Amino acid sequence: MADRLRGIPGTIFSEMSALAVRTGALNLGQGFPDRDGPASVVEAAVAALREGRNQYAPGIGVPELRQAVAAHQDRHYGLDLDPDRQVLATTGATEGIAAALLALVNPGDEVVVLEPFYDSYTAMIQMAGGVRRPVTLRAPDFRLDVDELREAVTDRTTVLLLNSPHNPTGTVLSRAELQAVADVARERDLVVVTDEVYEHLVYDDHEHVPLATLPGMFERTLSISSAGKTFSFTGWKIGWATGPEPLVRTVEAAKQWLTFSSGAPLQPAIAHALDEESDFFVGLAKELQAKRDGLCEGLARLDVDVYVPEGTYFVTTDVRRYGYRDGLEFCKSLPEKAGVVAIPSQAFYDDAEEGRHKVRWAFCKEQEVLDEGLRRLTESDLYA
Repeated sequence: MADRLRGIPGTIFSEMSALAVRTGALNLGQGFPDRDGPASVVEAAVAALREGRNQYAPGIGVPELRQAVAAHQDRHYGLDLDPDRQVLATTGATEGIAAALLALVNPGDEVVVLEPFYDSYTAMIQMAGGVRRPVTLRAPDFRLDVDELREAVTDRTTVLLLNSPHNPTGTVLSRAELQAVADVARERDLVVVTDEVYEHLVYDDHEHVPLATLPGMFERTLSISSAGKTFSFTGWKIGWATGPEPLVRTVEAAKQWLTFSSGAPLQPAIAHALDEESDFFVGLAKELQAKRDGLCEGLARLDVDVYVPEGTYFVTTDVRRYGYRDGLEFCKSLPEKAGVVAIPSQAFYDDAEEGRHKVRWAFCKEQEVLDEGLRRLTESDLYA
């Protein structure tokens, strides 16, 4: 095995989802919905298949997808993009992040990243030869500590990797927090890569503000999103990166050697979704907010601390009072004890103590699945 892969564990999502399949447990772990997105989008994909759009798409993405992404950014955020120069289609946001880090990080460069972090971030930072510098969002509020952010940046820092709405905590960074990020990025001449895949799944009165919309930030921000969460087609893996042409072209230079081309007949279908199905994600956010509230209320009746998320698919709890060594031991016991699978959040932390007893639960499931999961948990003896 190459050194660049040593020490990178397998993704926790595969491990826990396999556990769910093996035991027949309800999967409240991995973040995929039980129900597909709009039927019109599926039909658009079928039409593209039948029309013969089954060969390589252009590496940068089919024109209609790039145009739809540019129109989406303008419509929602007032960002005026050239679809031919400032939009790049990717094989999901995961490839977008991978290509960005491979393109922008030299061996020894430091990457400041919010902790807990989606696990692909740490893997790709290491594969790029970078050094991660975590800034921890700490319970119970999971807010950004600006002083800690400033302290994390050194003369070797080149990239700041930002995730908001944040997986797994559900934090939606405020304008004040984003302004602090912008101030640091400009002062220290950093490129910022932003993962915004949950951009439309925010709740209550919270607002997703793209960092690229802040003064002086478009020129140094690469924004990444995808259709997976927005339209409930996680398996299609159609994403995009947007930003100033020099950054987009730099990321394209890496992307072309990864997948080159992504889901040719799916790209026009996602273009249709972006252009015609915005009501879907508005309704989805309302539905998910109700499911969030129900899951949080049910979990609060158990002996755990519940942290109510502002966005995303996920609720975080602290299960320390159950007496397990850590969240992983707790989650491995759940299928036998309760017939449920969740995700141990410690896989997303360098700060072992902060993450030790945190567990992530997904509420992007059908209501009857959530109700049954809560029933099983309530009726089970979860103590070690």
